[in-house]
Amino acid sequence: MMRAPKFWFKKAGLRAKLLSPLAIIWQFQTQRRLKKKSTKIDIPVICVGNISMGGTGKTPTAIYMAQMLIEQGYNPFILSRGFGGSILGPIRVEPEHIAKEVGDEAVLMAYFAPVIICKNRAEGGKFAQSQGADILIMDDGFQNPDLHKDMSIIVVDSDVGFGNKKVFPSGPLREPVEAAIKRADVVLLIGEGKARAEIDAKIAANLPIISGHLAPVDMGVVWKDMRVFAFAGIGRPEKFFKTLSDLGANVIAKRSFGDHEEIPRILLDRMQNDAWANAAQLVTTEKDAARLPKNWQGSVLSLPVRLQIDEGDLLKHLPVRKK
Repeated sequence: MMRAPKFWFKKAGLRAKLLSPLAIIWQFQTQRRLKKKSTKIDIPVICVGNISMGGTGKTPTAIYMAQMLIEQGYNPFILSRGFGGSILGPIRVEPEHIAKEVGDEAVLMAYFAPVIICKNRAEGGKFAQSQGADILIMDDGFQNPDLHKDMSIIVVDSDVGFGNKKVFPSGPLREPVEAAIKRADVVLLIGEGKARAEIDAKIAANLPIISGHLAPVDMGVVWKDMRVFAFAGIGRPEKFFKTLSDLGANVIAKRSFGDHEEIPRILLDRMQNDAWANAAQLVTTEKDAARLPKNWQGSVLSLPVRLQIDEGDLLKHLPVRKK
């Protein structure tokens, strides 16, 4: 996946303007696609999506929803397109599956709830129901009309908000904000970033806003003063590096990759050698760790994060209640 250009997150200038004809075509195609008829299945479908491209926190949100629904007595399944994987599906993710087959996010989410991989979301939804799901969490797919959604959560990163507010490729938006909020049920705003006030002003009058943050999981690792070589291939790697620094780690080197980008073995070897030469430990994100070769997963530390809700109740907006 491409890395987000820096001009997406600055005031719209010449590059955004030059790309505006392509943005108009993109927006037209999205609007036309959204008019297609959706397939409705017999169980509720909760979509965890976003308006912006790149990492906003959808995967931690899907995991949070799965855990909360299990506690409420549901049998939730997560439906993923399996980005980066080779399997078309529908198939249930099993322990022997690897990221090259089902995608790194699916490998990670399968630790928390059953995960179905399918490029066609309607087929995936039907398959999940046949496997015993009584509620479905769709990871991404807010702009995909194939499967009827009973509830849509828009996840927004408050650090970057909606960037320059332009539609791709002029900016990071998959569609205009005004169009998106008409189809959504609730906004999950993650963090206390600089864009928070602007987002509140733009959305609060139309949709309920729930606040949350991503917090590191205490795995018993003493991060303070640990010398680390950090690498990440997520939407915003700098967030991961900052989290390590906030925990007190001494980040002596860092390397960024594109979201879902496969890291060649030769480059892993090089980073490991650099880490050893500097008496440092290789550290990556939980999602990137799921993409590592099996024989590497024991030598690279991962830093898991989980969604914590600060204000509001996502379950309050569920399309169905357990009796």
